[in-house]
Amino acid sequence: MIISIMKRIIIASLFVVLTFGCSTTKKEEQAPNIIYFLADDLGYGELGVYGQTKIKTPNIDALAKKGMRFTQHYSGSPICAPSRYIFLTGKHAGHSYIRGNDAWDERGDVRNYEKVFVNPSLEGQRPIPGNTVTLASQLKKVGYVTSIFGKWGLGAPETDGVPNQQGFDYFYGYNCQRQAHNLYPGHLWENNEKVLLNNELLAPHTKLDSLANPYDDLSYSKYEQRDYAPEMIHQKALSFVKNNKEAPFFMYYASPLPHLPLQIPKEYVDKYKKAFGEEDPYLGDKGYFPSRYPKATYAAMISYLDNQLGELVATLKEMGIYENTVIIFSSDNGPTSTGGLDFNFFESSKPFSNGYGRTKGFVYEGGIRVPLIASWPNHIESGTTNDHISAFYDLMPTICDIVGVEAPKNIDGISFKPTLLGKKQEQHDFLYWEFPSYKGQQAVRIGKWKGVRKNIFEGNMSIELYDLEIDIEEKSDVSSQHPEIVRKIETIMKQEHQPAANEKFKFTQLGD
Repeated sequence: MIISIMKRIIIASLFVVLTFGCSTTKKEEQAPNIIYFLADDLGYGELGVYGQTKIKTPNIDALAKKGMRFTQHYSGSPICAPSRYIFLTGKHAGHSYIRGNDAWDERGDVRNYEKVFVNPSLEGQRPIPGNTVTLASQLKKVGYVTSIFGKWGLGAPETDGVPNQQGFDYFYGYNCQRQAHNLYPGHLWENNEKVLLNNELLAPHTKLDSLANPYDDLSYSKYEQRDYAPEMIHQKALSFVKNNKEAPFFMYYASPLPHLPLQIPKEYVDKYKKAFGEEDPYLGDKGYFPSRYPKATYAAMISYLDNQLGELVATLKEMGIYENTVIIFSSDNGPTSTGGLDFNFFESSKPFSNGYGRTKGFVYEGGIRVPLIASWPNHIESGTTNDHISAFYDLMPTICDIVGVEAPKNIDGISFKPTLLGKKQEQHDFLYWEFPSYKGQQAVRIGKWKGVRKNIFEGNMSIELYDLEIDIEEKSDVSSQHPEIVRKIETIMKQEHQPAANEKFKFTQLGD
């Protein structure tokens, strides 16, 4: 009798060991989930962990305390669409298909908000080719469920450029970046289906009523409607995590915040109204809505973004998958200088030069140096700061390296997984940018040196040179003192620029 009982205990013990042993092994072998959380037009200086004092970002700051904060990370471009393309393909702007914003105007009246609402063939940007090799398509090769939430901007509806034709299993958000100039839009997209929202159609250029009192809160009521797109997108993202907790999954969370217009549910503005005091209203301009409390609204939009990241982390923990999830947070370019943002009040580009000509749209540091925070529990050492020089085109090979899939051969990026793990890191010989807008621009960074060529379309081929170690604001052009560095940068600018496939992105001054 006693022997029989002992046998049962031994068998039961073996069952527990085998069962939990197999479970642990399976969990350890499971590939990590990947979340790339991309803010829109968020400045380097607009986060607490990067020095911001007026806007509260406790969740993003906490992510940095649990992971690694980069101080020398760069976007792929000083504006939206090319940066996103460069992230997804690993190719810098001299080799990429998308090098600027392209409205694809030949289709018709693509800027008419009302016409676009009823005619999807007028919506969206010129599509990237159907054979584009994206990060999402690479991850699908090794069994990842892929998703994008937020703003796309790389291909109009009903074309090969939509997310579902570019490696993404699921998409919810804005197809068109122009539509994202209203955070209470008439519709969003779920995969290839247009989803109507409970909002009245309001074009982004809609001004205050002519007889309205600009100091009366009620005058702005039409700009706050029912379905706030950032919240709807966020809830879909949280549902995706809950429905795919068995993973592995890749989530590209391309938030429309804090890109203008200044719109957010009123209750989120109140705490900043108290902090900032009375404000003069912003009365709007050609493409952005007015706002009664522009400073408080902008700060609230960033805090709202911060709250969403916090909720995402909390959901990962609730699902028991936080420990096996890589979270990378960044911004697509520097802050804007229009639309009601008081960039001097917030010191949005600190410690770089601020304002028009130095931020979004320009290849100076304020336009292209962006926050980068990476978290991966038990892999990345908590609370580390790293000065590795990297760019958006490094993310494709880095993420491929993390999940164990080979990156494409014809890319410009270098994996910085070794940096994340505290190991020896291969360095770039240089970083390169070009931008065929705002009179044409090129830039190169080599170590501490930064070369900038601007006004190319006006025939300027001279190169400004800055020593970023002593001149982070790029105020002192030292090109005349270092002609050998200038010649090296000029050679790189020539060799890295390939003529664009799209005529709109070509530089005739560079021989295109």
